[in-house]
Amino acid sequence: MRNILIAGAISLILSMVGTPLAIRLFARRGYGQNIREEGPSGHYDKKGTPTMGGTVIVIASLIGYFVAHGATVFSAVGDPPTASGLLVLFLMTGLGAVGFLDDFIKIYKQRSLGLRSGAKAGGQLVIGAIFAVLVLRFPNAYAVTPADTHVSFLRDIGPSIGLIGFIIWVLFFIVGFSNAVNLTDGLDGLASGATCLVLAAYVLIGNWQLRNSCTTVGFGPNCYWVRDPLDLAVVAAAVLGACLGFLWWNAPPAKIFMGDTGSLALGGVIAGLAFTTRTQLLLVILGGLFAIITMSVIIQVGSFKLTRRRVFRMAPLQHHFELSGWAETTIVVRFWLIAALCVAAGLGLFYLEWMPKQ
Repeated sequence: MRNILIAGAISLILSMVGTPLAIRLFARRGYGQNIREEGPSGHYDKKGTPTMGGTVIVIASLIGYFVAHGATVFSAVGDPPTASGLLVLFLMTGLGAVGFLDDFIKIYKQRSLGLRSGAKAGGQLVIGAIFAVLVLRFPNAYAVTPADTHVSFLRDIGPSIGLIGFIIWVLFFIVGFSNAVNLTDGLDGLASGATCLVLAAYVLIGNWQLRNSCTTVGFGPNCYWVRDPLDLAVVAAAVLGACLGFLWWNAPPAKIFMGDTGSLALGGVIAGLAFTTRTQLLLVILGGLFAIITMSVIIQVGSFKLTRRRVFRMAPLQHHFELSGWAETTIVVRFWLIAALCVAAGLGLFYLEWMPKQ
């Protein structure tokens, strides 16, 4: 528990202090946001706002995590980083690097498009494939690895899908959620605020799985076979703290944008937490706002290709409401409320499943 508090506090302070420094640095170097011409006209006022703020989130998260472990690693008990925690952080950092390259190209070329779609997807697939292979390794004393070749909801379900099937599933999930957060990052504070809620849920889930771990409370129908639940809660707390500190400056009107650096990294970390806590399909509920916004894009594209008609005024969904006359802050707050309801529903299912059956 102490590590959770230390990681969250350190990353929060670093992000709160580091973000205004990044704003000044990026503004001085001209690292401003370019606005796509087909976007809502109200966004033109945001042109030139510093971007790539996701670098602060990633760096603050990493420092918060390792400082938390450094504070206890030399204690009598000892608490070094775990394989699960390091793999989730690798996924976050790797996808953040892909996003950073995309953001940098946008700035350097002075255009709204960065990496070509194929190159961007290729980078996500490479990082995701490395994660998928490594997450099946590093068994602990109970032969439990950070993940296994099962689909999971509240815990592992059904038969094994095999190594190849698991890798494909991981790649689909990682690319899907990293792009979903990226699509959500269209209004000031929307993606960062919604991600904070999901990360808070994973702090609670990791802590609950620790208290009901099969390796500590004994075998039983309701225990959890999760390799490093406490450290996963530490990871979630570190990223949550960094995200909250960034949100202070990213809330409407935003002083800085996270860019693809932040959105891909945050999508990656919640996908990584879903695999290592064995709650993959539960993330679809916890991150319901991301799923809704992604579906709006799929519906819009599918409808236009099939019927040459659009369902929404503009996709993703938040831009539909902008063009319908809603104020940006109204959309952001209401979408945060939807995200909170999704998280509440997901946590309710998680705890309800654990309760002993009569």
